[in-house]
Amino acid sequence: MANFGNNKNEMGTRKSSEQNPYTDERIESREKLGRPQTPSTDTDSPTLTKPEELEEDNPRARHLTLIQSRSRNPPLSRPGTLHTIRSERSYGGEDGYSCRQEDPEVPDDAENAEEKQWEVKWDGEHDPLNPRNREKWKKWSIVLIMASSALCVTCTSSLYTLTYDQITVEFNCSRIVATLGLSLFVCGLGIGPMILSPLSEFYGRRPIYIYSYLFFVIWLIPCAVARNITTMLISRFFDGVAGSAFLSVAGGTVGDMFAKNGLSLPMMVYTASPFIGPEIGPLLGGFINQYTSWRWSFYVLLIWAGVQCALILFFVPETYTPVILRVKARKLRKDSGEEKWIAPIERMDRSIPKTVMWSCIRPFQLLVLEPMCLNLCLLSAILLGVLYLFFGAFPLVFGKGHGFTLSQVGLTFLGIFVGMALGISSDPLWRRNYSRLMRNYEKETGRPGASEPEFRLPPTILGAWIVPISLFGFAWTTYPSVHWIVPIIFSTLFGLGNIFVFSGVFTFLVDCYPLYAASALAANSFARSSFAAAFPLFGVQMYNKLGYQWATSLLAFLALAMAPFPYVFFRYGKRLRGNSRFAAT
Repeated sequence: MANFGNNKNEMGTRKSSEQNPYTDERIESREKLGRPQTPSTDTDSPTLTKPEELEEDNPRARHLTLIQSRSRNPPLSRPGTLHTIRSERSYGGEDGYSCRQEDPEVPDDAENAEEKQWEVKWDGEHDPLNPRNREKWKKWSIVLIMASSALCVTCTSSLYTLTYDQITVEFNCSRIVATLGLSLFVCGLGIGPMILSPLSEFYGRRPIYIYSYLFFVIWLIPCAVARNITTMLISRFFDGVAGSAFLSVAGGTVGDMFAKNGLSLPMMVYTASPFIGPEIGPLLGGFINQYTSWRWSFYVLLIWAGVQCALILFFVPETYTPVILRVKARKLRKDSGEEKWIAPIERMDRSIPKTVMWSCIRPFQLLVLEPMCLNLCLLSAILLGVLYLFFGAFPLVFGKGHGFTLSQVGLTFLGIFVGMALGISSDPLWRRNYSRLMRNYEKETGRPGASEPEFRLPPTILGAWIVPISLFGFAWTTYPSVHWIVPIIFSTLFGLGNIFVFSGVFTFLVDCYPLYAASALAANSFARSSFAAAFPLFGVQMYNKLGYQWATSLLAFLALAMAPFPYVFFRYGKRLRGNSRFAAT
């Protein structure tokens, strides 16, 4: 995760932190990603040797040659439009997939030696301060706390949907106004990471966890005691913003503690929780709201969130390597009296406002300028939008159509839950398929370890076709004359297809945009949250106007329109990446 001592995540192509940041490969990648050079017009200047013509064992000389070339060939000056503005590197890393790499200027030999002498590092491979050297049970306890905290947040988003019948009467508001409580919460989940993720680069993960979850608990209180719908809506939005840290920053903690060969299982456990949480919410909410007041929905969430907050406070330490080394540097300076001790993060000259600003700008650059990023984000956004629309559609289909009680309606979401659980458990099969594609590619190219980002797309290709099939099947089995188990079976396929699509899209975006992985995932998160917030606002009206069959068929046609894109990118993605200023080539 971090640039200082962490290995790369198996779920995305990442550069090792042990790699020398001054080698020409890094320089060349930066040149490809938005720093075009003009031919030299200085005919009197000496001819520069190309880097590849220098000796293989002299990377320093190759680097200096490139630096000379830069000074003689400055970048073209172009207007600062969205297409031409230089994009800052995506430092991210909090998502559990992307890496963090700095862009330091190369000091001369004397300065380099002086800085290296006083730079604070780990005391060998077995430094007890290194989060990867903690006991296995401690690391797994942290993973489970992170996963259950994220589960609580996503469960809070959907459990609210089972309170509509009671709060519309008590607050004397319409169903659409009550639905805003769901939409605003999801909006908060999409906006929060753009602020909280970059802040964790400066202050570490633990302070973000503590304060964000503390505010998550605090904003649940006005939801539970609200006397009007305005209080409810405002509190829901800020509750979503506070809880969003556990859908963005928490993935980085998992990557901090596990090396590549042990990362797959804990990351699978963590990433499963945001997908399973929305199905758990209606399951709990159905029983709570059928047998007691809607306020007990929030009392239960308050108790759960309070326990999670206590677990975070007492059992989740700081795991972000740069911040741990900064604490170590401060202690060394205090104990030794030598002020030259310095941690790598203390050389960072980026300001907080600038980092937050680029965290908000880069995702939109990728959405506007990158067709692959745009279409894959649009596909995953439609699927999450349909999922959240189902929170309003299921009570119609199973409540009115089949006469289910509120608790029984909540149980119908078990179909989607089972489908997602099956999709998550199939991850080893897709990793085996990825390894097979890599082996075949190695034989074709003769390059050991060679791979292409498109090799991550097979699950997305399959899932993109499973989803419209499942939606069409669900649509035309919603008649009361058809047994209720049939549409639930199709909802299971819908959950399965969702997981296939999401898993492939996430890992492809990281592999395709390695230097901008955090921004690519933020773009995806923003698109998904936008659709998930918007779809519930028109879902019930659409089902009542078009009928259950054609309303669901319309959603199926939307998914069907996007289904070919993953295969197109699998076939022609390399060509598209060749014309991209952001993607790896």
